[in-house]
Amino acid sequence: MAADFNRKNIRLGADRYRGRALYFVTLCFQDRRRLGANPRLAFWLTASLRKHASLCAFLIHAYCIMPDHMHLLAAGASEESNLIKFVESFKQETAVEFARRTHRRLWQFKYYDRILRASDAVDRVAWYIWLNPVRKGLCRAPTDYRFLGSFTEVGRKLLNGDSVTAWTPPWTHLNPTAAALKPAALRYNPKREPVEPAKS
Repeated sequence: MAADFNRKNIRLGADRYRGRALYFVTLCFQDRRRLGANPRLAFWLTASLRKHASLCAFLIHAYCIMPDHMHLLAAGASEESNLIKFVESFKQETAVEFARRTHRRLWQFKYYDRILRASDAVDRVAWYIWLNPVRKGLCRAPTDYRFLGSFTEVGRKLLNGDSVTAWTPPWTHLNPTAAALKPAALRYNPKREPVEPAKS
């Protein structure tokens, strides 16, 4: 079952989305269609993401384009950084161009965002994003998947290093199926060695 990424109708005050905060963002393709499975589209979205991140002063420490959605770990690079402006400009430009070419909608109207707290370790969130295709059986290791990465030196070093214990997204507390997953099942093990579940 696909995770529920419907955005709440009540958004935090706009001022909460400005400045040097860190955000986890999920955007879903319209009707959860598997548009991201198209390599040409995925590479185009990656290039557009890089462009808008630069224009809107955001650092993308991690991203992953999955068949039916995409995840970002974005950090405001200045006090003027505005997450809403960044996401909406990216969505609007890509949606308009996609509609011009295909006469179809690209994105769901709403999106999911989380302003990360100090307890949400950056490396754990990044690895949650990069391990997504591994969890879905699309590849054996994140480095085998072409549609993920980082636009920052910090992110690239993390991706080239050892993975860390998986982050637990807040919505899993509301989803019994996702909550039942053991952390060990979400951990990347490059040596393919058995991983013992964490003791409760």
